[in-house]
Amino acid sequence: MTREEPLSAAEAGRLRQLGLAVIRNEAAAVAALEARIDDAFARACYHMLHCKGRIVVIGMGKSGHIGSKIAATLASTGSPAFFVHPGEASHGDLGMIVPGDVVLALSNSGETSEILTILPLIKRLDVPLVSLTGNPESNLARESDVHLDVGVAQEACPLNLAPTSSTTAALAMGDALAIALLEARGFTEEDFARSHPGGSLGRRLLLHISDIMHTGDEVPRVHQGVGLREALLEMTRKGLGMTAVVDDDGRLLGIYTDGDLRRTLDKGYGINDPVLDKVMTRDCASATADLLAAEGLRIMEEKKINGLPIVDAQGVLIGAINMHDLLRAGVV
Repeated sequence: MTREEPLSAAEAGRLRQLGLAVIRNEAAAVAALEARIDDAFARACYHMLHCKGRIVVIGMGKSGHIGSKIAATLASTGSPAFFVHPGEASHGDLGMIVPGDVVLALSNSGETSEILTILPLIKRLDVPLVSLTGNPESNLARESDVHLDVGVAQEACPLNLAPTSSTTAALAMGDALAIALLEARGFTEEDFARSHPGGSLGRRLLLHISDIMHTGDEVPRVHQGVGLREALLEMTRKGLGMTAVVDDDGRLLGIYTDGDLRRTLDKGYGINDPVLDKVMTRDCASATADLLAAEGLRIMEEKKINGLPIVDAQGVLIGAINMHDLLRAGVV
């Protein structure tokens, strides 16, 4: 079949059925884990929750890939963890495991030679060993302080060879451990944001208006009593689409925006008319610098405005932001 030839209805139907069979098989494998969230699961959580060091995750092959993801999930949800390749562990990386750690070992067969080789050394360190295997009678399961059964009746692979349902089950059990620990630790959105400062949630929960606002000479401002021309020149110089209007002490009295300009011209005023005090928006929305940038966004969306003056506790103008600032900061 060339790239241009469409699938026949029979071929498309067969491919859909194959895909559905995989999803159903893996869904059944995950559903079977429900009965295994038992006392052993609670003991595994206890060891990890009271770990004084790090949770060290080990696994070979596909189990290693799953283990690496579990370690990353644990670390990002408040349980310090990292992945160690068991093959490298026997060539020096075992030094990464120290007293006070907990080892989480993944092996579907429970007989992975690279893991079994380092078990005596792990035991010598006297660290708790938690294992996830598909064989409760395996050497790894028997040597573990806690064993969690993640066995599956059948791989999604029609040859029952490629790790598919078994890796999905192990990943789901790892997620269950991570989220149970998250809840037990009282891990919050703010905690999550601190470990994801580059992500959207991190920016929304950590970035304050003070981090992105314009200050000093960048802030558009004119004093009450000036004419429209002065206000327009200030708006043009500063490029924020508005200017704040302040009194002689710098306190915010109002704001004049591009929208106000259109309404001013509609009323028949000219740019040379000294009518700024009549046409500016009084009692305008403002914010303080200590607010989250996301809160500034909420105010602007609620008021349907594109610029926001920033004031201190006494109402003195100290900064300004507009929607472009929020976009650049990744808050929007």
